[in-house]
Amino acid sequence: MAWVFMCCYRCNISRKPLIETNPYLRVPKKYRKALITNVSSSTAIETGVSVESIARTLTEREKAERVKTP
Repeated sequence: MAWVFMCCYRCNISRKPLIETNPYLRVPKKYRKALITNVSSSTAIETGVSVESIARTLTEREKAERVKTP
């Protein structure tokens, strides 16, 4: 019985890549907005900083210079 289920399950797996099946990945602006929302809310929960300030930091155009460590 388990073998039949596994065989049928494998036959029905979509062979399309995620980029073709997920509508948020097809449109770069939607993907970026969803990513910022996800990261902002998760970071806010962990740090206690407001979601808005984290989202603002992530969307700023000017990036800070990377700190080079020796």
